Amino acid sequence: MVSNDHFKQLVSKCIIKSAVHSFRFDELIKYVDDHQEEYVQTLREWVAVESDSSDVTKRAELYRMMDMVGEKLRKMGGKVELVDIGEEQLPDGSSLALPKVVTAQFGSDVNKPTVCVYGHVDVQPAQKEDGWATEPYNLTEINGNLYGRGASDNKAPVLAWIHAVEAFKALDMDLPVNVKYLIEGMEETGSNGLDAMIKSQKSTFFSDVDYIIISDCGWLSKRPALTYGTRGNCYFFAEVEGPKQDLHSGVYGGTVIEPMTDLIGILDTLISPSGTILIPGIRDAVAPFSDEEWKMYQDIEFDVESYREKIGVEQLMYNNKVELLAHRWRHPTVSIHGINGAFSAPGTKTVIPAKVTGKFSIRQVPDMDPAVVEKQVTDHLHSVFAKRKSPNKLKVKMIIGAKPWLADIKHSLYEAGKAAVKRVFNVDADMIREGGTIPIARTFQDVTEKSIIMLPIGGFDDGLHSQNEKMSRYNYIEGTKMFIAYLQEVAQIKKD
Repeated sequence: MVSNDHFKQLVSKCIIKSAVHSFRFDELIKYVDDHQEEYVQTLREWVAVESDSSDVTKRAELYRMMDMVGEKLRKMGGKVELVDIGEEQLPDGSSLALPKVVTAQFGSDVNKPTVCVYGHVDVQPAQKEDGWATEPYNLTEINGNLYGRGASDNKAPVLAWIHAVEAFKALDMDLPVNVKYLIEGMEETGSNGLDAMIKSQKSTFFSDVDYIIISDCGWLSKRPALTYGTRGNCYFFAEVEGPKQDLHSGVYGGTVIEPMTDLIGILDTLISPSGTILIPGIRDAVAPFSDEEWKMYQDIEFDVESYREKIGVEQLMYNNKVELLAHRWRHPTVSIHGINGAFSAPGTKTVIPAKVTGKFSIRQVPDMDPAVVEKQVTDHLHSVFAKRKSPNKLKVKMIIGAKPWLADIKHSLYEAGKAAVKRVFNVDADMIREGGTIPIARTFQDVTEKSIIMLPIGGFDDGLHSQNEKMSRYNYIEGTKMFIAYLQEVAQIKKD
């Protein structure tokens, strides 16, 4: 005689097996292949919108872009909202409405997990004169690559997630999970207004979300990858001020202590020629490099020589793959970006600048704390400046203090990602980190306390933020299939 509990277990197993078998993957794949020209055309229409969030004169284009996203999701039958996130204060004292954030929901089955897909549809500036081979806002296909500003960052990945859900809807198939979207239009300029919106909707929009997916990154090589960490960033201004106005170097040179000389002197104490950070205590909080992590780096597909040639330098800081990747991803670095107030125009000008500001950043890694780094940097610069016995004045200010983000690669989300990559690409995914900063990941983690995965489809050579940005047709279409497979894999995760 079968017990009641045993009967329930049998029924449960049957339901799970039924769900697995009812996932008609081949039909979905065929649908994607049959509609790829339509997908490319939609990307062409989106790229044509000059949604440059840094140019306030193009704000109307950005508003139009958000409306297009909302309309696309609404036509698919989603529950769509365009959320007002306030205004942006401009340097002249005026204000301008921020582009609304698009949220959408497909499905509300309490017995299914709910994923939230994050993306953005604003872009970096681009002009043909910058060195583009094609018109940046006219999507152009050359040898299987789709060239256009925003193609890879981040319009094609956003569309691939939309196409994934669209395929289920078109074939009248139940989604294996509930899907929510959160699409913004200010990512390229710091996601102004988004943090406050996420905090305000923690107990509403995010209340039933189990997992958050970010596809705003790329592969390291031709091998598909899953991203599990990003570096944070502390950005500093170091201002040295001397005379009340700029001076003529012929008239005053040799009689005053020049602010530029002081600034160059203190910037030189940040990092050694071999790349060692010279700020006392800066590495104290860096998490140790484990043997397990070393082994994982060793197995990653990455060619050091190709990397060097692509950058166009004669020598890299490290020639060993593991050392190079470790210093790109999981060690802090100092970069000096520029000096404001110095003469930089073509030609000559014999000026002694009265005030100069050095701009530099320190990439953060676990377990560094930006508040601690701010004090270490400020104390160090004031200490070395004092030793110069200069009459000039030094001010140090941290402008950005973004924390690093790191996920647990043993989490079921990543196991699902590996399975989806294997199913579509028939290879094992590389497990990688990003050297750059994606602040929204840490915001999601800290505010919503949800599990997060970065699931990229962008190529390693897509040229994000650069001339001739592109998304390959292969990555776009196969990436859509991978997203479909991933939704099914997530459906198999047992809810805690």
